[in-house]
Amino acid sequence: MSFIEFKNICKMYPGSDKNTVDNFNLDIEEKEFIAFVGPSGCGKSTTLRMIAGFEEITGGELYIDGKKVNEVAPRDRGIAMVFQNYALYPHMTVEKNIGYGLKNMKMPADQIKKKVDWAIDILGLEEYRYRKPKNLSGGQRQRVALGRAIVKNQKVFLMDEPLSNLDAKLRVSMRTEISKLHRELGATTIYVTHDQVEAMTMADRIVIMKDGVIQQVGKPMELYDHPKNQFVAGFIGSPQMNFFDVTVSGNTVKFADGNTITLSEGTTKRLNGRQGQMVLGIRGEDIKMDAQNMDLNRDNRQHAVITDTEVMGNENNLYFNFGGTQAVARVSKYEISQIGDGIDFVFMPSKMHFFDKETGINYTEEV
Repeated sequence: MSFIEFKNICKMYPGSDKNTVDNFNLDIEEKEFIAFVGPSGCGKSTTLRMIAGFEEITGGELYIDGKKVNEVAPRDRGIAMVFQNYALYPHMTVEKNIGYGLKNMKMPADQIKKKVDWAIDILGLEEYRYRKPKNLSGGQRQRVALGRAIVKNQKVFLMDEPLSNLDAKLRVSMRTEISKLHRELGATTIYVTHDQVEAMTMADRIVIMKDGVIQQVGKPMELYDHPKNQFVAGFIGSPQMNFFDVTVSGNTVKFADGNTITLSEGTTKRLNGRQGQMVLGIRGEDIKMDAQNMDLNRDNRQHAVITDTEVMGNENNLYFNFGGTQAVARVSKYEISQIGDGIDFVFMPSKMHFFDKETGINYTEEV
């Protein structure tokens, strides 16, 4: 039995004619770090709030540690939650904010002090112990909110976009802190974010949602390399996967601008005889311009003109028009091209995905 089990969970709000969360099924193991990701309105925060008990479950069953909790009060579910807004008490110091929940639980003062001291130490807040929230930075406030959660020593931590109010540099450092905290505490963590980079770098597994429905669940690189549909392929990865409208005939792929490539035997086999209009997807790093790949795939060599560039430091993104749309190639920092330069390139044969134009299903990932 999994530690947290979702069985056909649904949520419909009054006055709505469709579920905000629909037929949600998922098993989460103890001590896992799970990220819920998806665009705004996909149902990820609603699902988190149902776990916490802040939203009533319309249909289905939710189990935590083997116990059905649909009707269990939030305070009795063994859950600690960290919100997007830190919700700190402005008139209390750091140590009093962290210990306030324990005081409400009627814990003895000496135990409260021991737990608060531990949280302050593990989160590096000692020099801010007697400060009030108005005298703290965003990152320091977030650490106080984390401290308030971890002192309760719960088995489940729920985090609802906790880093969205921080600047980019601070988000990176806080990602590391939260991941380290998860490993040290050994609690099961469910983390909601719209930022796929946060999910990729922190989570053991990612749940990708769209319109209240799970699209795919898997380890970060599994989703990146083997997306089940075009939505997942486009959502995971930055820059986004390139998509081209194509027509497949035998082992020949024809693009909207008339260019053609010949499919490898392996890709043709994966298409399993499918023909006609499809969407070809390929990631920027799988568009190659180096001499070795150009020679190996010389029959599929293509040409384009650079329309824009992004110098990222460790790599360069080169934009160009091909196949009736704008495409991007991710190349090393040593492969320097300027706007207006002509480039030759090839698509890596084994890295191409083919999606159904209507359903978005990835034909090349079907079992």
